[in-house]
Amino acid sequence: MVVALRLWVFVLISIQTQLLVISQNPTCNPNDLRGLTGFMNALYSPIDGWWPANSSSSYCCNWIGVTCNSSSGRIVKLQLPDQISGGRISTSVSYLDQLTTLDLSHNFLSGPLPVPLFHLTHLKELNLSGNEFNRVLPVSINLPALQVLDISDNNLRGFLPFGLCVNSSRIRVLDFASNYFTGIIPPQVGNCTFLEHLSVASNFISGIIPDFLLGLPRLYKLAFQDNEFTGIGNSSSPLVHLDISSNRFSGNIPDVFHNFLSLSRFVSHSNNLSGGVPPSLSNSQTISFLNLRNNSLDGPIDFNCLKMVNLASLDLSNNNFSGTIPDNLASCRELKALNFSSNKLMTGPIPESFKNFESLSYLSLASCSFSNLSSTLEVLQHSPNLTILVLTMNFYGEQLPSDSNLQFKTLKALVISNCGLTGSLPSWLNSLTQLQLLDLSSNHLTGSIPAKFGDFLSLFYLDLSNNSFSGEIPKNLTELQSLISLEDDLAPDLMNYNSRNLIWLTLQDYHIRMFPQLLDLSSNVLTGPIWPEFGNLKKLVVLDLKHNNLSGSIPDSLSALRNLQTLDLSYNSLTGTIPSSFMVLLMLSKFSVAYNNLTGVIPSGSQLSTFADASFEGNPGLCHQDSLKYCERPQVLLETPAASNEEEHSVTRLLAFVGFGTGFFVTVFYMLVVPVLTSYKTHS
Repeated sequence: MVVALRLWVFVLISIQTQLLVISQNPTCNPNDLRGLTGFMNALYSPIDGWWPANSSSSYCCNWIGVTCNSSSGRIVKLQLPDQISGGRISTSVSYLDQLTTLDLSHNFLSGPLPVPLFHLTHLKELNLSGNEFNRVLPVSINLPALQVLDISDNNLRGFLPFGLCVNSSRIRVLDFASNYFTGIIPPQVGNCTFLEHLSVASNFISGIIPDFLLGLPRLYKLAFQDNEFTGIGNSSSPLVHLDISSNRFSGNIPDVFHNFLSLSRFVSHSNNLSGGVPPSLSNSQTISFLNLRNNSLDGPIDFNCLKMVNLASLDLSNNNFSGTIPDNLASCRELKALNFSSNKLMTGPIPESFKNFESLSYLSLASCSFSNLSSTLEVLQHSPNLTILVLTMNFYGEQLPSDSNLQFKTLKALVISNCGLTGSLPSWLNSLTQLQLLDLSSNHLTGSIPAKFGDFLSLFYLDLSNNSFSGEIPKNLTELQSLISLEDDLAPDLMNYNSRNLIWLTLQDYHIRMFPQLLDLSSNVLTGPIWPEFGNLKKLVVLDLKHNNLSGSIPDSLSALRNLQTLDLSYNSLTGTIPSSFMVLLMLSKFSVAYNNLTGVIPSGSQLSTFADASFEGNPGLCHQDSLKYCERPQVLLETPAASNEEEHSVTRLLAFVGFGTGFFVTVFYMLVVPVLTSYKTHS
């Protein structure tokens, strides 16, 4: 009896131990394991931590990106963004039939999308964005639980799926942007009564924006930019955000905005719209952001600020608006950004009411043929929150005002370029202590560059190119604090630099800090050296000193500018060699030292080797390492004609001496030695 009891206890303990081992080492559901194995086999390389054959990793719920239901043990989430280096999606995904979330975004996946993927009945969120899928979407779709579908930024083509909203009526977000879809918006989308956000941006969708779409009760955001739409319906809509820019809209803007009772953001730039702004838009009580630039709109600028109580940003640039700047704009109490550039406005003064424009932060009047810069600045200095002021391509031939009483205490960006302004840099510029960006390029300004500019704590973009500034470069410019510290360094978009004369027109679209750290003093008459202390400006991205009269050597310290992408020192009077330390400037994409007096070997095996000969031409003493004969005697190329002639005479004298000596030796040999040898042979 005791023995039997002990045996029973032993059995119970063994069972408990086995259960404990099983609970501590569970296995993957066979269907899920089959699905993951097939999925991985279709990839170019395995995923770290995934290997079904490895018994220690057989519990797939612990694998990277895998989430299982705690009660059933089935996989419900597979989230692997930026984890895969290419491949395809296998049809074995059908075995993962309990999935609610699948995120395979940004993984270089390609090929067709398998049909079983669109028959996972529990799937709520599907994100395949940022891949290289390049076929049409499956016709058969059965995703009744789907709420979010993002297949943006691929190479998909064909029509938008007609059957998507038939069985998937609870969809909230549909994102088809940046593909090659054609055709129209399918009528079945009208069944998606829960739809909140629809984007088909950057495709080839055509037709009109239909009423059945505008009438969806929860739709608040439509992103239809960069397509081929030609019209818009007339249905009431709860839309908050509507972007129809870069399409084929033409004619008058439809007067339908009384139907958009919640519309806050309307963007319709880069179409072919004409006529004026319709009353339902110019009297909208909900609009806060209005962008109509790059169209053919005309007539006077007329907005009812008594009703437009939420208007914060107004961009009418690149149109044909005429008349004067309305003086009632200052009563738009939320209006912060105004862009009237490239219109046909009258050259009258800035309204006096702008002195009380307390909300104004950004103003661009570029390319409007305004006159009287002095009056314009006198009015605008009273706008207490003005941060960005763009006046380029106006006031042609006027003198830059020298009134020392001008004060812009809050200004961070000032652009008065391409105006043909005369005079020197006035003292009131020294008071712009908040300045981050200053562009006075392409004028006729003279005198010296103020050393005071080096004291600005936030200045990181200074363009004084294409003027007539003289004297030395102020050494203080090498002390610009915002160019010295490497903290919070952001890689700039050099597109903004290369096309900056256009970007100024829409500067409010770009944060000031998106511009590169730049020092451009090119095309002046500056003299003196390039200070070695420029090597302290470690955040500098563009250093352009071409077309001046700078002399001396190129400082070796410039090799410390590791962020430098443009270095142009051409058309000066620089001497010496190109520092070999420049080999460490790996970010350079534009480089020139052409037309100086440089000598020596161009450093090889570095970024400098990638630049064409045009970057080095005009320096007779420069040579490439692989041109050995050229590099062996570079000093000969720099000698004066007199020195060369003297050398030629020396060589001639040397050859004559050698010739004479040789002839003398031969004569003596035949007269004395030959007879002796002949006599010796005879007697022998």
